[in-house]
Amino acid sequence: MSGFSLQRGSVPLLVSLPHDGTELPAALAARMTSAARALPDTDWFVSRLYAVARELGASVLKPSWSRYVVDLNRPPDGAALYPGRFETGICPLRTFAGEPIYGAGNDPDTAEIAARVAQYWQPYHAALAAELERLQAAHGRVLLWDGHSIRGELPQLFPGALPDLNLGTADGASCGSGLALALAHTLAAQSAYTFVINGRFKGGYITRHYGRPDQGIHAVQLELAQRTYLDEATAHWDAARATALQGLLRRLLETGLAAL
Repeated sequence: MSGFSLQRGSVPLLVSLPHDGTELPAALAARMTSAARALPDTDWFVSRLYAVARELGASVLKPSWSRYVVDLNRPPDGAALYPGRFETGICPLRTFAGEPIYGAGNDPDTAEIAARVAQYWQPYHAALAAELERLQAAHGRVLLWDGHSIRGELPQLFPGALPDLNLGTADGASCGSGLALALAHTLAAQSAYTFVINGRFKGGYITRHYGRPDQGIHAVQLELAQRTYLDEATAHWDAARATALQGLLRRLLETGLAAL
């Protein structure tokens, strides 16, 4: 089993969904707390939301395994993305609520973390890099869209409520200024959702590492507050909310493609 799925598309757009996975190896799950086995920090249903990307002809890459196995949006050496702030590592030990993921004495050691990076992290990133190369060879330029979602209130990570849509461009470094401006205009043209650009979430490892606009690879991250498409108390899909949000997601993806 590869640990991920890649649906190849025909337009210069790759949607990466690194926290969509929900599988846990049985031996690993046995070491976790019952609360952690419920996978509370999953980006629930983002692949379902991004069905609109497939309709546009995009490539879509998503993992099978949970982010608790390995976090595909963290640097392989475990370096902090936001130094000085609480954040989870490449093999998280605590949930976003600050609760332990493993029972006492069951945390992974350095050797296990390195093995997980080799087994799960490296293949996903090899596939991501290869698909970017394929799309760029065909089109000359490509947009990498890193799709995420998160509960709208997490005191360990940020104060108060998160805006509905949180667009990150690594403070302008990961995509061209024209593309960033076009996305900003699309967000500003609607009034149904609050938004911020390069706020609490500026883009994780994937956005920062692969975004090379001077070489024709533009990368952005969109972090959605989960209240925009599901009931956060139960993590149940809300069809009405999701359909409305998908309309805006489609416009954003179309905008990004047009601005390449």
